Amino acid sequence: MRKIIHIDMDAFFASVEQRDNPEYRNIPLAVGFDGPRGVVSTASYEARKFGVRSAMPIAQAKRRCPHLTIVMPRMKVYKEVSGQVREIFHQYTDLVEPLSLDEAFLDVTDNKFGMESALEIASEIRAKIFEQTQLTASVGVSYNKFLAKISSDMNKPNGIFVVNPEEALDFIAELPIEKFWGVGPKTAQTMHRMGIFKGEQLRAVSLMHLTQVFGKSGQIYYDFVRGIDTRVVEPERERKSVGCEETFLEDIHSETKLIIELYHIVLQLVERLTLNGFEGRTLTLKIKWDATSQHTKSITVNNVLRTKEDILPLAKRLLKETNRQGRAVRLLGLTVSSPANDKRSDYRQEVWEEGTLDFLD
Repeated sequence: MRKIIHIDMDAFFASVEQRDNPEYRNIPLAVGFDGPRGVVSTASYEARKFGVRSAMPIAQAKRRCPHLTIVMPRMKVYKEVSGQVREIFHQYTDLVEPLSLDEAFLDVTDNKFGMESALEIASEIRAKIFEQTQLTASVGVSYNKFLAKISSDMNKPNGIFVVNPEEALDFIAELPIEKFWGVGPKTAQTMHRMGIFKGEQLRAVSLMHLTQVFGKSGQIYYDFVRGIDTRVVEPERERKSVGCEETFLEDIHSETKLIIELYHIVLQLVERLTLNGFEGRTLTLKIKWDATSQHTKSITVNNVLRTKEDILPLAKRLLKETNRQGRAVRLLGLTVSSPANDKRSDYRQEVWEEGTLDFLD
């Protein structure tokens, strides 16, 4: 049986700011650009009590918390602290899979100290993180990535939660469907209409029905609710892209609604770029009309794509250039690729690529 740990630094950017600036401690704090188009990157736990969340427009955050303090991100500092934390991980295992600057999976089955208890390893890692960085982390421990990830959210902030194999099915049965990895708000709404609110109700749905409704994801939900996740922890590799996408509950016909959805996807993408410290110069739009085909269109530019101002105009242009012919849209996604440290000469000009990929959902 594998021993998997998921570690999530608590309110990472905000916590670093509160550590380095005593005047920010114990007050509602948000990291982000304080302007009319600014977005919250990370909110402190004091701010979260007022409903301030990541990816929320700064203006909305201020309405929810009028006394909110906002500070600009210091990515160089966050990357340095993240490096310190990863060095601690590698003291125990080389099987470390970073998901972002503040989050990672560790496979400690065959760890460097020959320790039998994954809980003991997790406790030591948390203690070392605090000792060396004065920051806290929440940790989940289980036998696969799905359960370890879910577990790390159960005792936030600054806690540990363990799901052992013999208790996994009972734990999953009581898990709200919104807690399942991969179930977003729209998927949760669909499940609610199907009478699925907890794991035990999801487990009662056949694989055939789940795949009919959710496509490939149906198999994933079917496995997860049975405690099955065969994905391995993949050691750190150079990230080639960062992206996000949204499958709509109902197909969108309106151009105005499509632009609104595109805007929200851009905000999500900017947040992920910031969290991962990724810099790229190619933007790809993915658009799906039906269950059997998808269309992609890309543009590569000279400048690094970091902000909403960088990305949104290009995203609108890509959307306009797609040959929709009045067809309704069921999925929309954006990806930034071509890492900035790649010195290929095609960055000197805009490069348009277009293609359609047939596949079964």
